[in-house]
Amino acid sequence: MDHQRRKFLKVSGLAVSGLGVMESFAAGQLGKQEVGPSFQDPARFQITKNMKEAYQVALNVLKPSKSQLEHGLELHKDAVVVDCYGFMPRAAVDGERMKKAVEENASPLELQDMQEDMSMTRFVEIQRETEEFINAWKASGVTCVIQNSGEEGSAIERLLKRLSRFTYATDWMKDILMKAVTPEDILLAKEQNKHSLYFTGNGVPLPQDWVSVEEELRYIRVFFQLGIRMMHLTYNRRNMIGDGCGEPIDAGLSDFGRAVVKEMNRVGVIVDISHSGWQTSLDAAKFSDKPMVASHSTVNSLYPHFRAKPDNVIKAIADTDGYMGICCIPWYLGGSGDIASLMQHIDYMVKKFGPDRVAIGTDVAHNSQYASEENKKIPGYRKPRNRWEALWPDPEKEFTTSKEMTQSLAWTNWPLFTVGLVQMGYSDETIRKILSGNVLRVARAAIK
Repeated sequence: MDHQRRKFLKVSGLAVSGLGVMESFAAGQLGKQEVGPSFQDPARFQITKNMKEAYQVALNVLKPSKSQLEHGLELHKDAVVVDCYGFMPRAAVDGERMKKAVEENASPLELQDMQEDMSMTRFVEIQRETEEFINAWKASGVTCVIQNSGEEGSAIERLLKRLSRFTYATDWMKDILMKAVTPEDILLAKEQNKHSLYFTGNGVPLPQDWVSVEEELRYIRVFFQLGIRMMHLTYNRRNMIGDGCGEPIDAGLSDFGRAVVKEMNRVGVIVDISHSGWQTSLDAAKFSDKPMVASHSTVNSLYPHFRAKPDNVIKAIADTDGYMGICCIPWYLGGSGDIASLMQHIDYMVKKFGPDRVAIGTDVAHNSQYASEENKKIPGYRKPRNRWEALWPDPEKEFTTSKEMTQSLAWTNWPLFTVGLVQMGYSDETIRKILSGNVLRVARAAIK
């Protein structure tokens, strides 16, 4: 690690003992070395091989002192922690069932639906996946995930598919997992040693009949009633609302898009411009009466990227009393592409816009340790063309994502994100704002 990163992270060179502290943390008590997979004790979890490797990579980057590590872990354990855009742990698919479907010439869409359904629900039904699911939640220390619960786009039937899967999970795993419909439900989950999902959709549901503006808007309230609390205005491409961040020209919010923003404000749905063009984002901020967000993005001033936001857009978000969530995608973060880069983007936000304007929206998931063995059972099959929303412009410069980058930003490394915030000298009050306070403030304002 170079001198600047060492200086930035205020490192102390005591990472060798760090994993031992993590193991004690996993056992439910710092200083106690026994680690066991006790799912009765809310503080205990089992450090799997993959988790251990990811912890070690992140610790090698951060190099916290023993006191920084212990304070960060204890603060993380005590705090309400909200991933402001992400995915709860994913199950492994049933490889034999997928293999049979491939051999029977199932369509790419059918295979995609099977894969999604199994990864999003098998922990409800399969014991080893249930244990893996609970263990990953505990390792992360996350109270709530603002869960991507709608496939990208505006088609109502497509948005319903993912929503049904996460509703199914919360319906059948109530002892572990709550569906949060208000911010207070998130706090209740913490009090009850449970975890929760606060649903977001990756598009605004529209019938797309284009009879009238009012008729096109009516499903926003329907999806709010089903539990959706945040929606993307666009996803990379241009739609009838505005231009996405992947388009070469950004004409901004349409006349219809203004009506959409106003209806989302009225109903109580948070406006999310993570995948919107910069002018579309500025227009949305101008017309929104409620706080809006970029739930999972990065700072363009630190590393130019079409999914990042420039300072004027971030200021526009801040002026609505909103926040930007920094994601855990190395390709978006740039620089070293690891947990140090995550901290640099957060620090820029705090210093430039204040501690009320930043959260962490990882945009990554924990995958079951059994996923690899199940995936090996599936024979190769014809892949579909890129779907409509997947407009990912070629990068202007090469960025190679390494395994170590991804490991350092693993979802189960959430406690080390808090350790990194401690290392930057933030007060506990500021850290709690970043971990959940800012998200809860905006969520309350949306449905007030």
